[in-house]
Amino acid sequence: MDFIIFIVAMSALIYGADFVIKESERIALHFNISHFVIGATLVAFGTSLPEMAASMVAASQDKSDMAVANVVGSVIFNITLVLGVVFFISKKMYPKRDLFLLDSAWIIVPLVLFFLMVQDGVIGRVDGVLYLLLMVSYLVFLFNDPKADLGVEPTKEKFSWTKPILLLIVGFILTIGGANFVVESGTEIARTFGVSEWIIGIFLISLGTSLPELVVSLVAIKKGNAEMSIGNIIGSNVANFSMVLGAASLVNPLTVDLVATKYDMLIMIAASVALLFILANRLYNKAGAIFLLIILALFIQNALV
Repeated sequence: MDFIIFIVAMSALIYGADFVIKESERIALHFNISHFVIGATLVAFGTSLPEMAASMVAASQDKSDMAVANVVGSVIFNITLVLGVVFFISKKMYPKRDLFLLDSAWIIVPLVLFFLMVQDGVIGRVDGVLYLLLMVSYLVFLFNDPKADLGVEPTKEKFSWTKPILLLIVGFILTIGGANFVVESGTEIARTFGVSEWIIGIFLISLGTSLPELVVSLVAIKKGNAEMSIGNIIGSNVANFSMVLGAASLVNPLTVDLVATKYDMLIMIAASVALLFILANRLYNKAGAIFLLIILALFIQNALV
């Protein structure tokens, strides 16, 4: 029964996030915002809602392992699975934006802050506030960057606020409600099989909550929009660290055991460094994909052992 609840709840979580993503993108396009900025902000935040809801609920139930593992696993899956698949199936990816020059700091800084914060074994409320301020800084950077290429033709369709607001509300309700049941059923599954909440969080929940990023990125590539696809992942990972961990730690301080989770932490570092290498060398192709998918295979192999 817990498996059925988990699948239904995860579906509600993802379906709710899909409402938020679509309506956010429609609003952004109406107001003439670039595809990269849409991908890195509204779409990225929308696809990070499942992670945020799941981690906040886990934190409120004093399940720090599940809350933190969800973020760590999501960062790994976003880079290795989502971008790995995108690079593998994409025929041509030539982003106009210099992603390494402009955005590499936003891959490294949240990661470095994370490891600085967990040296004492706790991500406290002060750390959470600092992370939320980092999110504000990221938004200011994106919307004030003169190279952000904001010139996009606005949509011609008639625009009304009623439908987007209603669908956003429905999306948030499904996302938050689904997250609650995902955490509850995930905990029961962990107990049934005698595995830790960390494993459930880093594998099952994080994989499920990364599905919106995968779907959005694949749709973006199908439409020939490489910048939105990559922007979505960079923005999502910034949001995972700053918005998700920040909000969860405000609900309840999060404990982290770096020794017990060192392999997963090393995989997260390896995935982030690999992404930097790919951006620096513009390896938006099968070579870059294989590089990322090998890291993913190592991660899955360890999680299943």
